Amino acid sequence: MLIATCMFLLLLQAAPLTRAILEAEDARSADLQAIEQGLRSADARILRIAVRALGRLERSSLAEMVLPFLSAPEPEVRVEAVTALGRMGATPDLAAVLEREQDPQVRGVVLATMGRLPRAREEVLARGLGEASPDARAGAARGLEAYFRLNSGKVKPSAATIELLRRSFSDNESAVFRELVLLTLNAAGDADPATLALALRDPEPQVRRLAVIGSRQWKDDPAPMVRYEALRVAGDCERAAAAVRDPSPYVALLAIDLLGRGCEAGILEPIADDPRDWRRQSRALVALAKVKPESARMRLRALSRHPVWQARAYAAEAARTVGDSATLSELLRDENPNVVAAALDSPADASRVLGTSHHGLIMRAAGLMRGWRDGRSAVPALLAALHRLTHHGKDTSRDPRRSILERLSEFGDEAMLPSLEPLRSDFDPVIARLAARIAVEKGGPAAPAATGRMRTRPAPPQPFIDGLQGARATVRMREAGDFTLELLPDEAPVTAAGFAQLAESGYYNGLTFHRIVPNFVIQGGSPGANEYDGAPHYLRDELGLRSHLRGTVGISTRGRDTGDSQIFVNLVDNFRLDHNYTVFARITDGMDRVDRIQEGDAIESVRIIRRVTPE
Repeated sequence: MLIATCMFLLLLQAAPLTRAILEAEDARSADLQAIEQGLRSADARILRIAVRALGRLERSSLAEMVLPFLSAPEPEVRVEAVTALGRMGATPDLAAVLEREQDPQVRGVVLATMGRLPRAREEVLARGLGEASPDARAGAARGLEAYFRLNSGKVKPSAATIELLRRSFSDNESAVFRELVLLTLNAAGDADPATLALALRDPEPQVRRLAVIGSRQWKDDPAPMVRYEALRVAGDCERAAAAVRDPSPYVALLAIDLLGRGCEAGILEPIADDPRDWRRQSRALVALAKVKPESARMRLRALSRHPVWQARAYAAEAARTVGDSATLSELLRDENPNVVAAALDSPADASRVLGTSHHGLIMRAAGLMRGWRDGRSAVPALLAALHRLTHHGKDTSRDPRRSILERLSEFGDEAMLPSLEPLRSDFDPVIARLAARIAVEKGGPAAPAATGRMRTRPAPPQPFIDGLQGARATVRMREAGDFTLELLPDEAPVTAAGFAQLAESGYYNGLTFHRIVPNFVIQGGSPGANEYDGAPHYLRDELGLRSHLRGTVGISTRGRDTGDSQIFVNLVDNFRLDHNYTVFARITDGMDRVDRIQEGDAIESVRIIRRVTPE
C-alpha cells in the first residue's frame, strides 16, 4: 500500500512537467524551458518524453542537446535519443554508437535509423542481418529497406548484400522481416528465381503479395490481396473477364477497370446495365467509354441521374471520355460539389464555380485554369474566393488558398495589391509568405510576411487525455459493419485526444470513406468527401516508433504538421509511411470488416469506450 501511494505521489508531482513538455512540443515552441527541465529529470519516463519532444521539433540545431542521452543508463531513453536524431536529420556517427551498444532493442533502432540518414553505410546495415537478436536483425532489415528506397536510382545493393538478403529471407521466421527483405530485393530489381519461388509459397499473404510484384507472375491465391496484385501486374483480358466474378469487391472492380484497356466490350455492357451495385455499374460505364464510346453514350443518361452522388461523378468521368457535352452541362449544375468537380472540363466552366467554399472543387477549378489565356477575366472571382476562405479561418484551407494565389500570380496585376496586403499577416505563414512574394512580383513594396509560424490551439485538457488510457473506439459503418480501435495516447496523446473529441462531438457521423486504395489504405472522415476538406484546425505530427503495419490507423496530412483529422487504415504493412505519418490507434477487432469497406460507405457513429471517466 505504501509503495502504491508513493508511486501515485510521484506521478502527481511529475504531471505538471509532463504537461508542460507536451504543450511545448505540440506548439512547436521556441521556448525549450520545460523540455530542458525534463532533460534534467531523474525520472526515466519524463526523460524519455523530453527527448522524444526534442526530436519531434525536427530542428537539427538541437542535436547537441540529444547526443548525451545516447549513453543514458535506461535503454528506452537511448532508443528515443537515436530516434530523435533521425527525426532531426542529424548525422551522428551511428556506426560508433552501434559498436558500444549492447541492448538488442537499441541496436535494432540504431540500425533502422541509420538507413534513413545521409551517412548510412550499406556494409554496416548488411552485417546487421546476421545479428543474434531478432530485434537487431529486424532493425537492420528496416534500415536496408529505407536506405535503398530513399536512394532509389542512386545506389544499388552490392552483390554481397544481395546474397545476404537472399540467405536471410529463407532463414528468418518473422513475416515482417521477410517482407522487408523482399521489398529491398524488389527495389534492387533482383528477381532471383529461388527466392521468389520460396516467397510465392510463403504462409504470409503479404509476403506472397510482394513476391507477385517482384516476379510479375500470375498467381491464383486464396488471399484477396494476392489475387488483386496478381491481376494488377499480370492480368490480361481473359483473366480480367474471369475476375469480374471474384468474391472480393476490390479484385472485381480492378477487373472491370482492366477491361477498359482494349478488351471486349460485351462483358462490360451487362454490368453497366445492372443497377443492383452502383460501384460495379459506374466503373463498368467508365471502362466501356474507353473501348466502345457509343455504347457508353447510350447508357450515360441513366447513371447521370443516379441517386448516389458518387455514381453521378463516375458518369461525369465517362461523359468527358466520350465528349458528351450535354451530360456534362447537366452535371455542372449538380447539387454535390464533387460531381461538379468531376464534370468540369474547361477553364471557363471552372471560373464560374469559384463561388463555392468546397475545397476540393476549388482545387479542381484552379488547376483547370492554369495557363488559361483569358485568365485575367477570372481575377475578381479568384479574389472573392480567396477572401471568403480566409474569412472562414480554417487551417485546412491552405491548399485551395495556395492554388488561388498561384492563379492570381499568373493572371493578376498591380491592381490587386490592396487585396493581397492583409494576407502578409495571415494566420498561415505559408499563405503569408506566398502573398508577400506575389505582391513584390506585381510591383509592390518588398515587405516581408508578418506571420512567422503557424498558430496553435491549446492541447486537449490533461484529464481528457489521461482518461483515454486503455480506451477503445467502436466505429459503426453503414454497410461493412463495426470495427474497434485501441487508442494509443502514450504514443500520440494530442492526436488520440483530438480524434476522441471530434468523435464525441458527432463530427464523423455520416462522413464517408472516399478514398479506397486496395493493398494500401482506406481513408475517410472528410466533410467534403475529398482530400482537401478537413477539420478546421491542423493536428501536429506525433511521429513515433510504431510502424504502419496492417490494421494501424493514422491521420492524413499534406506535409509536416498538417493533420486534417481524416483517418486512414493501413490495409497492408506500409513501411514507407513510417516516420512521416502519425499512428494514433490500431484495430483490435473487425479487420475483416475493414477489408469490406468500399468507396462511399458511411460512418454511422464513433463511440469512445473508456476505462476511466474524464473529469
